[in-house]
Amino acid sequence: MKEFDYQRAYDVSGAVALLGADPEARFLGGGTNLVDLMKTGVERPARLVDVRELPLDGIESTEDDGLRIGATVTNSDLAAHPDVRRRYPALTQAVLAGASGQLRNMATVGGNLLQRTRCGYFADVTKPCNKRIPGSGCPAIEGEHHNHAILGASGHCVATHPSDMGVALAAFDAVVTYETADGPGESPLADFYLPVGDTPHLETALPPGALITGVVLPPAPVAARSRYRKVRERASYAFAIGSVAAALDVRDGVVRDARLAFGAVASRPWRAYAAERVLTGAPADAETFAAAADAELAEARPLPHNGYKVTLMRNLVVAVLSELTSELTEEATR
Repeated sequence: MKEFDYQRAYDVSGAVALLGADPEARFLGGGTNLVDLMKTGVERPARLVDVRELPLDGIESTEDDGLRIGATVTNSDLAAHPDVRRRYPALTQAVLAGASGQLRNMATVGGNLLQRTRCGYFADVTKPCNKRIPGSGCPAIEGEHHNHAILGASGHCVATHPSDMGVALAAFDAVVTYETADGPGESPLADFYLPVGDTPHLETALPPGALITGVVLPPAPVAARSRYRKVRERASYAFAIGSVAAALDVRDGVVRDARLAFGAVASRPWRAYAAERVLTGAPADAETFAAAADAELAEARPLPHNGYKVTLMRNLVVAVLSELTSELTEEATR
């Protein structure tokens, strides 16, 4: 590991100033991703600015009955918070599915959003990778890609984003807030992750030197009836090969509102807008759910060894939406 300086920040403006003074510095939250990448040589910061002591560890309701989540809230505290469990249960489920208890105790909300892909070629500095070295190539396209992207990829990169938490946040229209030397800013999560295109090394819309300060979830009554389902290659903790965050409002057998996002299929948490359009106003049945999945997956461009994800995601959407509908029907008849 490259030697580095370490400095702890105690206020937001001070943290931003420290990073601005050293372009090779990086913010350190829980370190559950950054430190691993430093060990392998993928990340080589000259200085780490520790932001764990910043006053950004709260979760509170907003004036319009949404939820504001601080950037240094740990994944454990996020999953256990009563307002999150009651109003956005899919978010709690996503966080609990994401990692072991030890990792959740360290990992932060801000760091989770910024974690890097788990593509093996990205993590191996002996291999070319357009994310690490722009223009060097993407060996995954012709190589090992069974768990790579089927949506939104390009000929320059087919890696997937690993976050479970981000999938649930995408379904509920989360907004990322941040601080720069010029003042505060915000970005809807839908715009936060940049399209791959021919610049896969540019991953987010954060301005240079910006510090994520939190995430705001707007009010969403439909989110109270939500679920996160993750498929992985082993029963123990592992990164997803496909996941779905879903929420439904069904009345008189008709879908009145729907939220749907996919994980492990693209370079970013994938909001399934086409599927939502099919669902809204349609009968809440398996035929509609399958049609919604097909509408979203019509743009899928699988590689030779990951085409199974199309079938997996279709089945996963139908299963999760069917379970939510059954629960809603049972509640209505009590």
